[in-house]
Amino acid sequence: MSSEANTSQALRGNADPIKAVSVISTGSVEIHPEHALGTKKPLYWWLLTSRRWLPPRPINVYVIEHAKGLLLFDTGQDRASVTDDSYFPGGFPGIVYERLAKFHIGADETLDTQLATLGYAASDVSTAVISHLHQDHIGGIPRLGGAELLITPAEWAQLTGFSPESRGFLRAHIDVPGAKWKHVSFEPVTDTALAPFTESLDLMDDGSLVLLPTPGHTPGSVSLLVRRRAQPPLLLVGDLTYEASLLERRQLPGVGNRDQLARTTENVLALAGRLPGLVILPAHDPTAADRLLGASR
Repeated sequence: MSSEANTSQALRGNADPIKAVSVISTGSVEIHPEHALGTKKPLYWWLLTSRRWLPPRPINVYVIEHAKGLLLFDTGQDRASVTDDSYFPGGFPGIVYERLAKFHIGADETLDTQLATLGYAASDVSTAVISHLHQDHIGGIPRLGGAELLITPAEWAQLTGFSPESRGFLRAHIDVPGAKWKHVSFEPVTDTALAPFTESLDLMDDGSLVLLPTPGHTPGSVSLLVRRRAQPPLLLVGDLTYEASLLERRQLPGVGNRDQLARTTENVLALAGRLPGLVILPAHDPTAADRLLGASR
């Protein structure tokens, strides 16, 4: 198929396959300034010594109503993480988790209750794209037994080796009984609108939902491009940044591989230059809900 044909895929037909895009929040999280804004200090140094916390920011889950089914981008934080003393490991890893973030999750902020505000139940979800496997993105997995959980092999590989828990991957809450994990691979890009990305995956074969590799925060992190016919495109970027304005200023966060974060940031900014009106939506951006609402009118 020609590149011109692929480029126009998202514009074919009369009806937009994207019916609605919403954001729900499974609570809020406080993180250190060094985490969101970046620092030259070694990670464990600032993590264990920083005494400042930023104001709480949302734990966003994006809900996409597509003609082929209901899709989530990330699944939020599990309320058990604030009610169950055994949720996190003990020892030094437990100290790291305690110092990394402060979570606030009310009884009305679970994935189930938040989906209900949109008229859905967890059983209605057909697919969940997991941007990466950190705790505040995998919390809803036990509730999604009927859904396919999409992950890259590079991200799944983080569960192997010595003590993934000490590196931020809570295997006991990820590889859970009944979870339907599906490892997805990228294909060479033929859609010229996606440059400078050289690999992508068209999730619905209609050009409306395109998965992009965006490593940096973790080796297998992904973002999701949502292309709508009559409204601006959206790019859901997980934890590539903690605010869209920071990414636009090329201000890198303090967690991840800086070289990869810098390269991916440049790719995303170049993509934004090719897609007029692109709205970048991070997982913990306090302005995301308002900007999504403004882009959906």
